[in-house]
Amino acid sequence: MSGEFDIIVIGAGIAGASVAAHLAAAHRVAICEMEERPGYHTTGRSAAAYEPNYGPPSILALTRASRAHFEQGGYLTPRETLFFMPPWQEQAFAGLMAVQQGMEEISPAAAKARFPLLKDGYAKRVVRDPGTADIDVDLLHQFYLRLFRQRGGVLRCERPVSALEKGVRWTVQAGSETLSARIIVNAAGAWGDRVGGMAGRKSIGLQPKRRSIALVQGPEGADIMHWPMVGDVGETWYCKPQSGKLLISPADATPVDPHDAYADDMTLAEGIERFAQAVDHQVTRVERTWGGLRSFAPDGNPVVGHDAEQDGFFWLVGQGGYGIQSSPALSRLAAALVLGEAPPSDIMDEGLTLSEISPRRFLDRTAPA
Repeated sequence: MSGEFDIIVIGAGIAGASVAAHLAAAHRVAICEMEERPGYHTTGRSAAAYEPNYGPPSILALTRASRAHFEQGGYLTPRETLFFMPPWQEQAFAGLMAVQQGMEEISPAAAKARFPLLKDGYAKRVVRDPGTADIDVDLLHQFYLRLFRQRGGVLRCERPVSALEKGVRWTVQAGSETLSARIIVNAAGAWGDRVGGMAGRKSIGLQPKRRSIALVQGPEGADIMHWPMVGDVGETWYCKPQSGKLLISPADATPVDPHDAYADDMTLAEGIERFAQAVDHQVTRVERTWGGLRSFAPDGNPVVGHDAEQDGFFWLVGQGGYGIQSSPALSRLAAALVLGEAPPSDIMDEGLTLSEISPRRFLDRTAPA
């Protein structure tokens, strides 16, 4: 098989798979994935929530523009979210309410009727978001991978990229293979800055941050799968039903190097303790734990666009903890920008500002030593 392509996408997580599926409609595209299967890292470890009021303005626009695709594909199962404001989180509450759409404040008593574990006196105020939902992440990811293959895309797993060189075309050393393409799309997640470095780019300051998650038993006999997702507005813990149990996270964001993430037991214990302060339920045993990496640019916005050198190197990294919920719109936008086309109007109509996500915003930054 020829190793020449129009576009090579590095990374087969949700970002790489979705943009590659769009690009493959009219171009010869390959995905190089370093692991033995797509979605091994962040995509496969998501809390799988659609939250249109969660994230910076760029993410809010992309998430809200993604809803139609989610609903048409049957990827969402409605699950409202309750945000609790203990007395010391007034500022966080005000910040949430300043950017929200479609949320409503309800009484603590009404919140307890929806989430019976809520401890009396914990929440001074409560806001309800009826527009949130669970996302079937695997179904979504597989949809894009299947569409990619149907359009003639070539997926290469266990092909870690070790070298990138720009001549007339880009030459990519991926495992034992040497490939070439006119355009490289860097969708390498936590490894995005390392891939950029191989291509001679300055660091954009991408920082992977670990999030730890635990699965615990709920109250015996309770029908917990109909409960909402809950958490404090200060983002020090959250909880949602999953597979008949309770998923709990301390909402940690610990800076780490790119690696195969695992849960931090001490951080989990602290998060479970904060959860325990909010509920009338004792966690006696943790059944399973895992960790994932959420990678952020310094300003918290994703990095999407052609590199300033305009030589066919395209950035698609820094989605933070919002990559799944924004992927349908972000992939359409990225594909258009890769090809030099106008951004989709429905996405721009949600208030997206391209300069806020462009890699050119880092032009004046000095590369770290």
